[in-house]
Amino acid sequence: MGVRRVMGVETEYGIAAPGDPSANPMWLSGQVVTAYARAKGLLTGRGAWDYADEAPLRDARGWELGRAWADPSQLTDVEDPTMANVVLTNGARFYVDHAHPEYSGPEVTTPRAVVTWDRAGDLVMQEAARLLNPDPARPTVALYKNNTDGKGASYGTHENYLMRRETPFQDIVRGLTPFFVARQVFAGAGRVGIGQDSRTAGFQLTQRADFFETEVGLETTLKRPIINTRDEPHSAADLYRRLHVIIGDANQCDVANLLKVGTTSLVLSLIEDRALPGDLTVLNPVSTLHAVSHDPTLRTLITLRDGRKLTALELLWIYHDACAAYLADREGDPTGADEDTQEVMTRWADVLTRLGTDPMSCARELDWVAKLRLLQAYRDRDGLAWTEPRLAALDIQWSDIRPAKSVFAKLRAAGQVTELVTSAEAAAAVTTPPEDTRAWFRGQCLSRYAAHVVSASWDSVIFEVPGQTSLQRIPMLEPLRGTREQVQDVFDRSPDVTTLLRELIRSGD
Repeated sequence: MGVRRVMGVETEYGIAAPGDPSANPMWLSGQVVTAYARAKGLLTGRGAWDYADEAPLRDARGWELGRAWADPSQLTDVEDPTMANVVLTNGARFYVDHAHPEYSGPEVTTPRAVVTWDRAGDLVMQEAARLLNPDPARPTVALYKNNTDGKGASYGTHENYLMRRETPFQDIVRGLTPFFVARQVFAGAGRVGIGQDSRTAGFQLTQRADFFETEVGLETTLKRPIINTRDEPHSAADLYRRLHVIIGDANQCDVANLLKVGTTSLVLSLIEDRALPGDLTVLNPVSTLHAVSHDPTLRTLITLRDGRKLTALELLWIYHDACAAYLADREGDPTGADEDTQEVMTRWADVLTRLGTDPMSCARELDWVAKLRLLQAYRDRDGLAWTEPRLAALDIQWSDIRPAKSVFAKLRAAGQVTELVTSAEAAAAVTTPPEDTRAWFRGQCLSRYAAHVVSASWDSVIFEVPGQTSLQRIPMLEPLRGTREQVQDVFDRSPDVTTLLRELIRSGD
């Protein structure tokens, strides 16, 4: 109940080579990851990622796509020795995915922790770029926290939520689709241009909406679905499913990021406990998703199957009130019994209220509003049409991860956005894993015994143990085991990997 569950966010960063548009982005991305991993001493083992439990073609609807029928981009379980792929000491995965450097944050249990370790990912990217660009005046690579280059290419920011396996997948589709159609009014990162290749002038709420073409499906890079069906739990498959959400934007505003994952977690609780507020099925959800994104006035009407016509805000209020009733019934408090749920519910209501009266009042909290306010100021000052190339360039510069270049970073430094996570907390999360999930065990293994970690994954760590001829695989199928409370004493008693394995057996962890 509430917002707390095992969750995480992964982001593919945009990449370019200033002055060399023909540069191979896959090679560049490999350079980004390798430079960082080498500097941190994370290339000392034989490998980096354990692919044994990967199953990217297993579908939650009850079947598995044959490999012969899959697009090559779907075969993420095939190791490519030419691609950098490492686990960081904070428990995250840092690798090349679809020609982009990707930071997959560690498993956490609260929305605020998602924000913290997502901010840490930005710092990892900043450091990687610095290592590759010793002369800031002549950078060899530039990285962007966005989801499209404005010319027809899109790359993802994906969310992951652990759910009870017993929850029927059709209930997830029915309950989440309307929510995702509407959620973009507070979760969108904003974008100059309409259409996948931005050929229509204008501004829209999201980076990603135009790239979604179907309601439900397994794909992530083509025919993108609102609800993704990949059934790859990275945990005990009989107990859990990992809901893989591909429809979100890369948020830089802390509040938007918190609300994106916090409200989604709450809606998943409604779905798991069969507490949804009746039938909210949207007619033509894909075209409606586009229409809502294309309308910064927030007046677009969403037609439901029962004939109702609601704005996205009105639909979100229905979800909000259902969550409040659910929490009041189970916790005796409509804002939730724990402080994380209270924060999400309070901020959710506040943002919906202000979006309904004056959207520009949310410029401190929401990415698309902050971006639109700045762009509109330039338009008003210089009389610019949305076709003006300077606006598209400013949109790209907004997401540049270099603090000296980033428009958003300058707003944050000037105190013009609400921060939920301090710079010190984000910096600490670059090297320190979350304490309350298995990410603690994974991260500590990399911090203490990197030379002996042959490979690792979300649910395993594989060691090469001195004096033993076979590798030793430690499974981690329970995401809430391996926490600091459970294993810190074991680490403290283990100066080497041989002792660690002996102590794990002795302790039963």
